[in-house]
Amino acid sequence: MRTSQSVEFHEDFWIPIPLDTNNLTAFSPFLVPQDHLGSKGLFYSLSAFMFVLMVLGTAINTLTVACTIQHKKLRSHLNYILVNLAVANLLVSTVGSFTCFYCFAFRYMALGPLGCKIEGFTATVGGMVSLWSLAVVAFERWLVVCKPVGNFVFTSSHALGCCAITWVFALAAAIPPLVGWSRYIPEGLQCSCGPDWYTTNNKYNNESFVMFLFCFCFAVPFCTIVFCYSQLLFTLKSAAKAQAESASTQRAEREVSRMVVIMVLGFLVCWMPYASFALWVINNRGETFDLRLATIPSCFSKASTVYNPMIYILLNKQFRSCIKKMLGMSDGDDETSSTSVTEVSKVGPA
Repeated sequence: MRTSQSVEFHEDFWIPIPLDTNNLTAFSPFLVPQDHLGSKGLFYSLSAFMFVLMVLGTAINTLTVACTIQHKKLRSHLNYILVNLAVANLLVSTVGSFTCFYCFAFRYMALGPLGCKIEGFTATVGGMVSLWSLAVVAFERWLVVCKPVGNFVFTSSHALGCCAITWVFALAAAIPPLVGWSRYIPEGLQCSCGPDWYTTNNKYNNESFVMFLFCFCFAVPFCTIVFCYSQLLFTLKSAAKAQAESASTQRAEREVSRMVVIMVLGFLVCWMPYASFALWVINNRGETFDLRLATIPSCFSKASTVYNPMIYILLNKQFRSCIKKMLGMSDGDDETSSTSVTEVSKVGPA
């Protein structure tokens, strides 16, 4: 990308353009390839990457939903939340990842302003449902294992209610840009769409919307996850000390400790780039930055459609056993480790 550039405002997009032109339309991300922002090899590489995410994300999450429909034993309160996560991932992989794959191949937002709004809206809804589902999983584990309210039983009705809340919260984050509080525009290399982090135009009140997303859609879920899992680890370590001679308890403590670290790291990998980038932009107005780097948050968030189910579902012994059966694979190892499965299921989602 050229270093000499000026920033121009347009109703449907924001891009830096070379200083030697005043023709903004000639650089529209809806009309022409954005080769001034990056090499063709970069665009095609990202298209291939998005294709892999689309195929893997759709396959893994479809398998999860189909497995739950086929096997009644999977219809537990915790698994309802995991299926909710899978449905959200499907929305992102089939719409968001497909749009990016298609547009990176053409090197511009070939689906036009309407396609941009649809992709931005669906990716935001799916991403927010996924994010809040992770927080709900952490909250459920805290209630069940740590028992902060005594012998409260987290039922399937509670799980379904929490799933509904995740969609309400997601719509609360995704609808405002459609009705004038911020807007959906091409981001990064202009082949994916998201909320407008870039401009300070008072018409859209972008800065207030960015702060709303950061506080409500990142800080609150993140604090929930960290608090709940830290309490879970504390409770588990206390139980392990009380049963120091129990090999199964010690093994469960190690497995859940590992899972907690992976879960928190997965959350940060998915959402920290977006949150950090948005905050940097609104706190450094006028500073130049490379739009190739601005593409990274979008790529990381869409990659969560693959690694989230791998963490929360494929590492769940119950889900893994049923998936093996659906695929005609042997699951004899699950029969020989039933004691370990039972022990771990008491303290974590795996």
